[in-house]
Amino acid sequence: MPAVLVGASSSAPATPAPAGPRATDPPATRRTFLFAHWEGGGNTPPMLGIVRRLLQRGHAVRVISDPCNRLDVEGAAASFTSWTRAPRRLDKSVETDVMRDWEVKSPLAMIGRLRDQLFIGPSLQYAQDIQAELRREPADVVVTSEMLFGVMAGAEAANVQCVSLAANIYPFPQKGVPAFGPGLQPATGPLGRLRDWLINTMSMRQFAKGRDAYNETRKALGLAPLAHPFDQLERLASQIVLTSRAFDFASPEPAKHFLYAGPVLDDPAWADTWQSPWPAADQRPLVLVGFSTTFQNQTDVLRRVIKAVGTLDVRAVVTTGPSIDRASLPAPANVHVCTSAPHSQVLKDAALAITHCGHGTVIRTLAAGVPLVCMPMGRDQNDNAARVTARGAGVRLTPKASAEKIRDAVRQVLTQPQYRERARRLGESIVADARQSKAVPELERVAAQASLVSSLLRG
Repeated sequence: MPAVLVGASSSAPATPAPAGPRATDPPATRRTFLFAHWEGGGNTPPMLGIVRRLLQRGHAVRVISDPCNRLDVEGAAASFTSWTRAPRRLDKSVETDVMRDWEVKSPLAMIGRLRDQLFIGPSLQYAQDIQAELRREPADVVVTSEMLFGVMAGAEAANVQCVSLAANIYPFPQKGVPAFGPGLQPATGPLGRLRDWLINTMSMRQFAKGRDAYNETRKALGLAPLAHPFDQLERLASQIVLTSRAFDFASPEPAKHFLYAGPVLDDPAWADTWQSPWPAADQRPLVLVGFSTTFQNQTDVLRRVIKAVGTLDVRAVVTTGPSIDRASLPAPANVHVCTSAPHSQVLKDAALAITHCGHGTVIRTLAAGVPLVCMPMGRDQNDNAARVTARGAGVRLTPKASAEKIRDAVRQVLTQPQYRERARRLGESIVADARQSKAVPELERVAAQASLVSSLLRG
C-alpha cells in the first residue's frame, strides 16, 4: 500500500499545476496591481501564487500586508509595504494573534470578534492606509482579502477598481448554500432551508451591529451609507474565489460578480526540503496529518493522532508548522515529526491524510487523489469537511475524538477503496480547474476595463 503522511497545512498536488495564461500566450498589456492582505495563515500562499503569476505576465505588483509577510512577498519578487495605521503583526507568534479564535466557544461571539477586529472595527485605518499607498503610487486595480472591508471602501473612495480574493470557499450567504460555519450539508427540504435561513439571519444580524461604525468609516471617506456592511461586496468589480466548483457547494444564484477561479496548488515557499527517514523498500502505507500552520491549540489533538497511528502498521509524517514545538510531540519509531515538508512530494506516495481541514491542506490533498480523515477545529474547516464527506472522499471526526476512534477511522479509509477512488475523481477536476485558472485573466480583464474607463473620462 502507499504511504500515509501526517502534517501541517503545506500540502500540494502530486504534479504542480500551472495556473493562468500559458507562457506561449500573447504578452499582456502591463498593468499595476496593489494587493491588500492580512496574515491569516492559509490565506497567504494562494495570494502569493497569484502574485507570482501576474509578475510572470509582466505586470507590476506590490503587496501591502503585515511586516511578518515581508520576506515571503519579496521572495515572490513583488514589492512590499507595511500597514501603518491598520493592525499589523510583526511576527507569526501566538502572542501577536489578535483573533485568538481558539479561546472563543460561541459561533456568534466569533462573528463578533471577526466583525470588531477585522471586517469593521479597523476599517477606517485600513482605508486610510490603502489610500495613502495609492497616492504614493497609483494602481489599476486593488486586490484585497475578502474580509478587509476597509480596503474596499478606501479603494471605492479613491475611484480605483477593487477585486476581492477568497483563498477558500465563499464565506458570505448565498442562496441554496448551507450557512457558513457549522459544516452543514445542503438542505434537502423545507426544514433544511429553514435551518439555513435562521443561521444566515443570525449571522447577518451580528454583522449588522457594525453597520453604524462602518458607515462612519464611509462618511469619513466621503461615501454614502449602506443598509448593511455586506452591501459593500456588490460594489466590487469581481469576487474571485480560489477553489474548485467541483469541490464547493455551488449556488444556483451566485453573488454579484462571483467567479470560481480554481485553486492555487503551490507549495509554500517556507516548506523545508524532504527526505524520507525510511528506506525505499519500506512499503507500509504513508499518512499525512495536517493541523494548521497557525496556532489553534492543536497540540493535544496531534498527540492523540500520533498515538493512534503509532499503533498501526503505517509510516506517518507529522508536520507541526511553526506554531507548535515538535519537541512537545514525542513519537514512536513509525512516526516522523518535522516542522514542515513539501507536501507535493510526500503526497505522491501517501495513502491518507489526517487534517484539521484548512482549505489549502484539503484541496492539495484531494488534487493528489488522496482521501482524508477530517478533524475540523473552526474557521472554514467544518465547511471544508462537509464538502469532503459529501463527495465521499473521506470521513469526519470531532477534534476531541479519542486515539481509538482516530485509529478506527484510519483503518476504515485505508481498507475501503471507494474513498481513494472518489478522492481521485474529485482530484482530477480540481487539478483541471487549477491548470485552467481564471484568476489572472479575470484580474487582467478588470484592469483593462479600468484603463478604458479612465481613458474615456480623460476625453
